Amino acid sequence: MKFLALIYFVLSLFGCDIGGSSYVTRTTVEGTDTLYSQTTTRAGVARFECLRSASGACHYTVLAHGCAPTSGPDQARSGSCESGPIERFTVAYGESRQIAGLTGFDLCVSAEDDAVDSACDRPRQ
Repeated sequence: MKFLALIYFVLSLFGCDIGGSSYVTRTTVEGTDTLYSQTTTRAGVARFECLRSASGACHYTVLAHGCAPTSGPDQARSGSCESGPIERFTVAYGESRQIAGLTGFDLCVSAEDDAVDSACDRPRQ
């Protein structure tokens, strides 16, 4: 086991990413899922899965790491967010989308297309 950890460490020194990350977004109203999305990243490829949405689609806003609020609309964000979202797209219920080259990002997911602006904390104007 220690040998495997050493291999992962050496590969990380050369910029190889073996591990991955998972993001799960789930909202429930009166015991029923109105939004359920799972995003996984591995080796620089992000896979966005819309597992359930009351509107029939999941609407994704991908932001540079540190641009999404961590606990509410008044929560300060770190980093520079002036450039807007990296990606904004829609995935139909039961479908998925893969995007290569995404690493170190924040994610906002909504069942409604106009629910959030590029900062994920207030309606778009």
